[in-house]
Amino acid sequence: MTEGNNMPENDAAAETPAGSEPAKEKRPVEEQDGEKEKTEENGDSKVDIPEKSEGPGAKEEVEFVHPEGGWGWVVMLASMWCNGSVFGIQNAFGVIYIYLLKEFGSPDDKDLQFRTSWVGSLSMGMIFFCSPIVSIFTDMLGCRIVAVGGAAVGLVGLLGSSFVTSLDLMYFTYGIVFSCGCSFAYQPSLVILGHYFKKRLGLVNGIVTAGSSVFTIAMPFVLSALLKNIGLYSTLRVLCILMLVLMLAGFTYKPLLPVKPKDSQTGSSHLKQIFNVNIWKSWGYRIWAFGIPAALYGYFVPYVHLMKHVEERFGKETNKEVLLMCIGITSGIGRLIFGIVADYINGVNKVFLQVASFFVIGLMSMMIPLCNVFGGLIAVCLLMGLFDGCFICIMAPIAFELVGAKDVSQAIGFLLGLMSVPMTVGPPIAGYLRDKMGYYDMAFYLAGVPPIIGGALLCLIPWVEAKHKRREKKEAVKGEQDADQKMMNHEKAQEVVQHKAGESVL
Repeated sequence: MTEGNNMPENDAAAETPAGSEPAKEKRPVEEQDGEKEKTEENGDSKVDIPEKSEGPGAKEEVEFVHPEGGWGWVVMLASMWCNGSVFGIQNAFGVIYIYLLKEFGSPDDKDLQFRTSWVGSLSMGMIFFCSPIVSIFTDMLGCRIVAVGGAAVGLVGLLGSSFVTSLDLMYFTYGIVFSCGCSFAYQPSLVILGHYFKKRLGLVNGIVTAGSSVFTIAMPFVLSALLKNIGLYSTLRVLCILMLVLMLAGFTYKPLLPVKPKDSQTGSSHLKQIFNVNIWKSWGYRIWAFGIPAALYGYFVPYVHLMKHVEERFGKETNKEVLLMCIGITSGIGRLIFGIVADYINGVNKVFLQVASFFVIGLMSMMIPLCNVFGGLIAVCLLMGLFDGCFICIMAPIAFELVGAKDVSQAIGFLLGLMSVPMTVGPPIAGYLRDKMGYYDMAFYLAGVPPIIGGALLCLIPWVEAKHKRREKKEAVKGEQDADQKMMNHEKAQEVVQHKAGESVL
């Protein structure tokens, strides 16, 4: 389909006589306005075009057409493997957590429970904390180098974790080295999709992020079987295979978009190119960038502490892995459903979809201690996973709407960086409350409060954005009026000068 669209343009370019060069340059300029608007709406990278450009090379940069398939499907599968292996391991930390307690002490040691929960929360937090740095390195070095290097670092960290004999070293190898490598491997897997897809980007992004759901479903059962049969350290070595495949998958990230021309300026202007400050000029983005982290203080608590809560409430023999499987299944379904809803149903406000997802996640967290029947807990996890998928899949579309396509990369990167704080702090606080009170009820009650508060804060974004657009419209009208008035005054002044000049001659 894409090739069919390209053929007439290429043929026409080949048949244009060399003598009609000015007409050749004028025609693309007139047609670029509509293409630029579509580019900004669909989130493709904006290409800087020199003012004086000759030959077909400049035209090819302007008229870059996404393949919408081909090698892009291989890249999509590689990206899906990345999402699955990174977040599949992270989301199943609740299973590893129990064996870490057994390895470094007693599962009943309250102080050990608090300190061990920091391993998982630190690992998840570092993935997001490194995101702003990863976005800068991706712009400088490209997706392939960053992804392969990140997967290699993650492999080293995970392999090193299989040899440590103290919890303090586990903080470093698993919580920092492994998670930093995952962060550098993860973000390029999302950026590279924009090189291959435009019309199908929403669908492809849903499929890729659903990869983590597939792994989240299977990983608890796989880890439980491995941990029971070969132990903690051998299980970590088996997981290194996932990171090895992830490193090989990074080699498929062949960039297609034209590289932006580098500015020869140095100093502060060069720093502004590296650190994009334009994103913070949007009040809508400011609210979004601080509202989402405020909602996430309780987000990761169920992933870390739900397994232990089920053991205490329903017994150690309960098939607790089913709960993570339920969250994984409905999260994958939610990412596909709400991604399609946000892209193809007109009039849907994506911010309000995210607000609804936070409200439901908060309420379901509060419902966990109230479930005295295991079936009720399954229902809660199903609903929580569905709206978790909604929250995840519409993050990028909201960023595009708030800051525009050219600023979206670092906008998402800085948002993920701000998310690292609550996702790191939340689970240890929940573990501390459990240690003090002897049960998890209050921890889950309080974990449901931040999503509701954050969701309420996000409700301000549509109002702020509408107000901003009205102000811009008034300023544009006023600017046009001022320009007209200045032009009229200038014309009158010229008439007066001409009239006085005529009188002086007479």
